[in-house]
Amino acid sequence: MKKILLWSLGIVLVLGLAGLVLIATSLGSIVKAGVNSFGPKLTLTDVNLAGASISPFTGSGTLTGLTVANPPGWKNPQAFSLGKIHLSVAPFSLTGDHIIINELLIDAPEFDYESRLTDSNIAQILANIQKFGGTSAGAGTPTATNGKPVKFEVKKFRLTNAKVSVGLAGVVIPPLPMPDIAMDDLGTKEGGISPDQLVGAVMKNVSAGVIIVGKDAVMNAGTAVIGGVKDATKGATDAAKNAVGGIKDLFGGGKK
Repeated sequence: MKKILLWSLGIVLVLGLAGLVLIATSLGSIVKAGVNSFGPKLTLTDVNLAGASISPFTGSGTLTGLTVANPPGWKNPQAFSLGKIHLSVAPFSLTGDHIIINELLIDAPEFDYESRLTDSNIAQILANIQKFGGTSAGAGTPTATNGKPVKFEVKKFRLTNAKVSVGLAGVVIPPLPMPDIAMDDLGTKEGGISPDQLVGAVMKNVSAGVIIVGKDAVMNAGTAVIGGVKDATKGATDAAKNAVGGIKDLFGGGKK
């Protein structure tokens, strides 16, 4: 009887460990599938997360290769890539409908800024995100195992070492640095916010930074072009005056 009990306990222990391993190895793929499924509904563009690794024991993880495509009608296929995303999640919250992210760090993202008149590709993506919440109350929002919509709370958000590439016809502008962004207690006061509200709050600040850098670059490039035209015009005028003076001298028309 004792031996049977020990065998039973051993089997339960093995099954328990196997379950933990299965959870640990599958959590990343679940996050990846969720982002790749929900992202396009939110931005109305292609969204692709290459990989995700999250530990259910510590709550720490890394997302890699997250890219967001441009809306139709823009030159470049990609609007931005976030490279590596480091996060620390409260482990106990992963199985519920209120996920608490203690820290979310995006390091060295790259943004491709394009503009025309009063619109830009980044502003258009932000507008798509903001419209999502009004479409059938955000239909398609992820739900937890209890059937309730998942809400997020982010204690600390940081975006650092960002670069902005500016698309301007005929002018080559090297990638420009963007000021770091820091935001704290997103969704804390509300008791959690929906994914689109979280992404919208972050993108509102990020897009403002990108657009400011982009517009400054366009203005500076325009000033440089205008300055170059002025210099070229002045040079051509001076050359013409010198040529006329030379002709007068040649035919005796110059002053003695």
